[in-house]
Amino acid sequence: MRRTIFLVAFIAQCLLFSANAANIYSPNGKISASLEGKTLKLNYNNKHVIDILVDVTGNKDTDFSLVSKITADYQMLSGKRLHCKNEANEYRLENLVLRLYNDGAAFRYEYNLKENSDIPAEHTTYIIPENTKRWMQQWTDAYEALFPLTTSYKTAPVASFSAISKSAEGWNNRWGYPSLIEAQDGVFALISEANIEKTQSASCLYNDKEVYRVVADENNAKVSGAWHTPWRVVITGQLKDIVESTLVTDVADENKLEDTSWIKPGVVSWIYWAYNHGSNDYNIIKKYVDMAAKLKLPYVLIDAEWDTMKGGKSIEDAVKYALSKDVKPIIWYNSSVGWVDGAPTPKYRLNKAEDREKEFAWCEKIGVAGVKIDFFSGDNLKNMEYCIDLLESAARHHLLVNFHGATIPRGWQRTYPNLMSTEGVYGAEWYNNVPTFTTKAACHNATLPFTRNVIGPMDYTPCAFSDSQHPHITTNAHELALTVLYESALQHLADKPESYYAQPQSVQDFFGSLPTVWDETRFISGYPGESVVIARRSKNTWYVAGINGSDIARTIPLSLSKLNIPASAKIQAFCDGTAIEKEKWNIQTLKTLPEAVNLQPRGGVVFIIRS
Repeated sequence: MRRTIFLVAFIAQCLLFSANAANIYSPNGKISASLEGKTLKLNYNNKHVIDILVDVTGNKDTDFSLVSKITADYQMLSGKRLHCKNEANEYRLENLVLRLYNDGAAFRYEYNLKENSDIPAEHTTYIIPENTKRWMQQWTDAYEALFPLTTSYKTAPVASFSAISKSAEGWNNRWGYPSLIEAQDGVFALISEANIEKTQSASCLYNDKEVYRVVADENNAKVSGAWHTPWRVVITGQLKDIVESTLVTDVADENKLEDTSWIKPGVVSWIYWAYNHGSNDYNIIKKYVDMAAKLKLPYVLIDAEWDTMKGGKSIEDAVKYALSKDVKPIIWYNSSVGWVDGAPTPKYRLNKAEDREKEFAWCEKIGVAGVKIDFFSGDNLKNMEYCIDLLESAARHHLLVNFHGATIPRGWQRTYPNLMSTEGVYGAEWYNNVPTFTTKAACHNATLPFTRNVIGPMDYTPCAFSDSQHPHITTNAHELALTVLYESALQHLADKPESYYAQPQSVQDFFGSLPTVWDETRFISGYPGESVVIARRSKNTWYVAGINGSDIARTIPLSLSKLNIPASAKIQAFCDGTAIEKEKWNIQTLKTLPEAVNLQPRGGVVFIIRS
């Protein structure tokens, strides 16, 4: 048997390094590709995944040449894995550079342009056949939409979202990243992009039936000499490969900040969910500062309208109060490029470089730890370069950054590690906006770990035990589990102080010790929209969180043997109470982990395993 395995591996390596081979491979041999004319055929374990039309001549006498072996080995300050490692074989054909990583493919086009040239047109196209299961988000400039399971391109546009685009037949035909497909039973691909740089706009997908074209947003830059597109990324494999992948940061530029000692992730108390206009009220701000101090949270977010504070108080008074309680304040700004007319203030303080430097210097001087910047206007060149300018300026003044009403992460969290989180998600804030989220939330929550949160930090603002303008019907343990399931270096707790104080002391203690960055992330079980269990490790402690995305009770296998948990580990379980007991919590100390867990409809569970 060993000789057979060795022979198979040897043959795979021979194919790998054969310049004229029809198939090319990733270092582990699981991902392979071949070119038929202009069609790049991507495979996983010899199973076809997706066809991609690429910008090459399609000459049958040409083939990819192996350029180099790529090793990604780097440290992150936040994310699903602090020490990231991956390998790729890099190939070239004409101006197309293709990397086959161990968990997917990344490719881009490289050019040597004449002086003052327009950005070259791109014709990359993904073929997604009808009847293919897919979880795709209708494009909006803030990436705030659901990922419904469908098997067809025939998805009606949701009129309440901005920038709706539809085909002549009336179907929605513009899609945001990431897009997840199940190409064959148990074989998935997550399509996205990474490493937006200056002179680049971001892209999205436009489709004509089964044909999904990569279309870059508006870009009027003039470029000279060497220029390339962002990386087009297709994470490929089983759901475990998708959830655990760091491919988006693997292809991103390295950390550009010399000093990162001041960057401290953490949990945040957040005013807006319960009090939409609470940040102009000093007394309400004090309540949330006091909550952060009581629950031992490092941060408080003072949201919009702090510049119109009532009662003779100012933002400087609020900052002083927070610092007196050993709580670091983060404050909100309007980007003033998206929603401006009728939008909340402060406005127009960050748009010009000199104003931005002055404002951020003032923030640093008075003790502000970070900024939340909101209401961008899409993926065009103006927005992308503005975001980069904001990150660089904020870093000069030791300010953490959280982008809201903005594009999704595309690897900036590696390049500019002061980027702690990005909204770009249909999150708990939508309980404030529409009644439809109430019945959609559980299924949506169980889809996000396989889609949006795969590619980077996600400011969903989780864990509300009470109701906002519209009620929630997820259980308390479901809500608690979201704080572990969803990766965000700044984890904003949505609910009001009184709601957290009403919880058992062990739940209150949970928030004060909750990590927001992880040494390791493991996918345990689940399927998009149905259920998910994920284990995340911080030093010697594992957090295992699971939720039920359906309206029926489920028994979920745990399969935690690979975590190598010692028999002496101390296990705390946060489960839902039973209907008979009429209790919302069932909190236990366990000697051993169960092999499966029973979850209520829209229920959840969290295990804390301390070695």
